[in-house]
Amino acid sequence: MSCCLPGASDGSHVVAASPVVGGGSRRDALSLPGGEFLMGDDGPLSYPEDGEGPVRRESVDGFAIDRYAVTVADFTGFVDATGYLTDAERLGRSFVFAGLLPQDFPPTRGVEAAPWWREVLGATWRAPEGPGSSAADRRDHPVVHVSWNDAHAFASWCGGRLPSEAEWEYAARAGASSTFPWGEELEPGGRHMANVWQGTFPDANSCDDGYYATCPVTAFEPNGFGLYNLIGNVWEWTASPFTAQVTHGFELALKGGSYLCHASYCHRYRPAARSGAAADSSTGNVGFRCAY
Repeated sequence: MSCCLPGASDGSHVVAASPVVGGGSRRDALSLPGGEFLMGDDGPLSYPEDGEGPVRRESVDGFAIDRYAVTVADFTGFVDATGYLTDAERLGRSFVFAGLLPQDFPPTRGVEAAPWWREVLGATWRAPEGPGSSAADRRDHPVVHVSWNDAHAFASWCGGRLPSEAEWEYAARAGASSTFPWGEELEPGGRHMANVWQGTFPDANSCDDGYYATCPVTAFEPNGFGLYNLIGNVWEWTASPFTAQVTHGFELALKGGSYLCHASYCHRYRPAARSGAAADSSTGNVGFRCAY
């Protein structure tokens, strides 16, 4: 389990056998030709306990993938059309980064290994920081507080699916075998290429890249394939199981890191990086995109 994610779950199993199907249309996606690539990482920034290595040659068939993550506006359309209820809404809670909560927020359950996470009653995709907050002014940001089950339901509705971990990493690398899709430096020439934490985590974010939390899904330069924000901003669900040295029951693999990743404690803002979470878990830094 990554320090980036609290791993909240009520122990429910995957509910993929009963997806919401029909009504949605295919989103703004790019068709990729498929092929072989080097997957994984065993370099100095890698996390062996996450199962990143060894580096191995993988191949994927041609597929299409969304140019950017599913937005609040996209998810609103899905819910309006289907009446879908997310796991966070059903459970009545989700996990929020403490830095987004007011200083007088009442004490709630935290996470021992990652005290910057707080359980917030009523936190959902509509109210990302709990009651009184609203995602209405973030319609072009990635939807968050969505579980794997929720992402699967949306993908089925729009005629797609979640990408496999290999497909996701192939898309993120865009033909590169470097640490980052754009090279070996996180900020080449001082240029910000992704939405990650700057400053001193978790107390001070200088926002040098322009954002404290999530950013619009088309912010920053696209990668070599023309895909946006596969690194940073929000972790993204995949269809693949998460296998690593330590897991907490059956988990699904997430990729890409988030706005909370910072070199002082987490280098998981790389194509090879991975984490895992239960299918019904949700947090304020996890979203998804669809494949076809």
